[in-house]
Amino acid sequence: MANSENLQFKAEIQQLLSLMIHSIYSNKDIFLRELIANAADAIDKARFLSLTNPDLVRDWEIRISSDPAAKTLTVADNGVGMDRDELVQNLGTIAHSGTKAFMEAVRKAKEADNKGTDTLDLIGQFGVGFYSAFMAADKVVVETRKAGADKAYRWESDGKESFTITECDLSEIGTRVTLFVKDEYTEYLDYWKISSIVKKYSDFIEYPIRMKHTVKDKDGKDIEEDSTMNSMKAIWLRPESEVTEEEFNHFYTYLTQDYGKPTKRISFNAEGASEFKSLLFLAAHMPFNFQFGMKNKKNLHLYVKRVFITDDCPGLLPEYMGFVSGVVDSSDLPLNISREMLQDNPQIARICKSLTKRVLSELAKMLANERSAYETFYKEFGRMIKEGVHMDYSNREKLQDLLLFESMNHPGKLITLKEYSDAMPATQKEIYYLSGDTREALENSPQLEMLKKQNFDVLFLLDPVDEFVLSDIGKYADREIKSVASGEVKFDESIQKDLEEKAKKAAEDNKSLVDFLKKALENKVKDVRFSSRLTESPCCLVSDKFDPSVNMQKILKAMDKNAPDYKRILELNADNPLIQAMKTLHDKNPEDPKLSEYAELLYDQAIISEGGLVSDPVVFAKRTIELMTNSIQKDIGA
Repeated sequence: MANSENLQFKAEIQQLLSLMIHSIYSNKDIFLRELIANAADAIDKARFLSLTNPDLVRDWEIRISSDPAAKTLTVADNGVGMDRDELVQNLGTIAHSGTKAFMEAVRKAKEADNKGTDTLDLIGQFGVGFYSAFMAADKVVVETRKAGADKAYRWESDGKESFTITECDLSEIGTRVTLFVKDEYTEYLDYWKISSIVKKYSDFIEYPIRMKHTVKDKDGKDIEEDSTMNSMKAIWLRPESEVTEEEFNHFYTYLTQDYGKPTKRISFNAEGASEFKSLLFLAAHMPFNFQFGMKNKKNLHLYVKRVFITDDCPGLLPEYMGFVSGVVDSSDLPLNISREMLQDNPQIARICKSLTKRVLSELAKMLANERSAYETFYKEFGRMIKEGVHMDYSNREKLQDLLLFESMNHPGKLITLKEYSDAMPATQKEIYYLSGDTREALENSPQLEMLKKQNFDVLFLLDPVDEFVLSDIGKYADREIKSVASGEVKFDESIQKDLEEKAKKAAEDNKSLVDFLKKALENKVKDVRFSSRLTESPCCLVSDKFDPSVNMQKILKAMDKNAPDYKRILELNADNPLIQAMKTLHDKNPEDPKLSEYAELLYDQAIISEGGLVSDPVVFAKRTIELMTNSIQKDIGA
């Protein structure tokens, strides 16, 4: 046996190893994932070389074993192995990647070989995962024999300043990594702990990961069982025709813990600047935790070459797409040094863009071809689509076409902005909406009277966020989106001028009454004017052009109790008998004290007619009772 060589690590290794062990990896389980990933890489290399060297073909496997008495954990593979120089280069230089060098060698070979042999997509681009073993071990031994070599080597280090390399007697081709586990991490010697880590991180590695362990037979005796701990079934890599619905649904449950069926399944493979395979699911119902403001951050899993990397990668999909679950498996993603923290990576941004585009496309298809299914989905997740309109400016046009609303002319139906726009009469120039708590209250709103007469449709916004969303959109199909409860409303040009002239004449004829009402209600209204939108009701309240609506004010108050109050405008109907009677009474006796009472009642009934609550119900009730009493006494001649 040759004498051992004691070699120094390259670079400021002590500090760098300390960083690796104590800072980079926050989850100690990661070390086993990294060792298994390295083993899979080694087998990938050997299998690739076996295409031209049949002597290398064998039953590929990764084998794990533990010795609780010696406190050792071993991960072995029958892959390509390493020679002495590769040991020094790969394990003696932090961040030198043997995998990366191998891929570069294959690339050069391919360029020189006109046969165009397929290259491999391998993980481990940075070559630092191996050192995570020192998180759980105070000494690591690597024994390896390269295919075709006549010598095997043993690499040993405590992860501090140096390592030793010695010849050893390993006869099998491949690599054995043995960890001398620290006292506080002996749980990693337990089969069930190892098995759970394999299941979580390496279940879809395409080579069997095997381990012998002790179990009880039917007679209660201890027997040794050799178990394969991973399924090796990466469902997203199999042709859809070979996967049953039951398997897809089982995988969906595995990802989400939701035992129902998803609304839709999307298989998507991308090639080009960013290559990845994905299998996505659209949820069927709102998860329970979403009701408490908790977002879905764990249902989209990122893999690289079947190796689980993370289920918490915020940049992989926009946050509003919390209804999407699934797997993204990248073949060329350059991971950052920890594999846990995918920072602002341009590859992730490209994947996100592709996935988002595909999800929105599928939702558009569902809306067009499976209307009932889409409406069911929208009732659960419409809020998230609306959030996307607000947050995702680059996809706003696609998202706004996915919105659904109730409307005045379509009771019992939900319509899109496009359907509303396409059905607009030629005389209608703007898209109108009205917000409130219930459809019943909105249907009876006096603000709609002239719109009904003109057969103009009005979107009914029953979700408090709808107004924010339509404000963000602003225009649709070159038509302004406008609240009928704010500012002036434009009608058919053929009658608009007449209505304006009529309102102007009413203002002139009733100037004294308007001035009186302005003074009587100066603490409650911003202005009093005659309206062109009323045909039956005596009055209504509207917001000024640039003021928030009543519904918006409620939202702002809920967000900030100190939000300012905005007075509204009282609009009058000159043809209504009540307004005419008030004018007559005012002309007869401007000082009549009843006029102030009637002004207050007029204001209160305007609030009630739109479904609001009066500020003082007791006073309103007394005034109403007094009016009823006077009317009845007059009728009976009392």
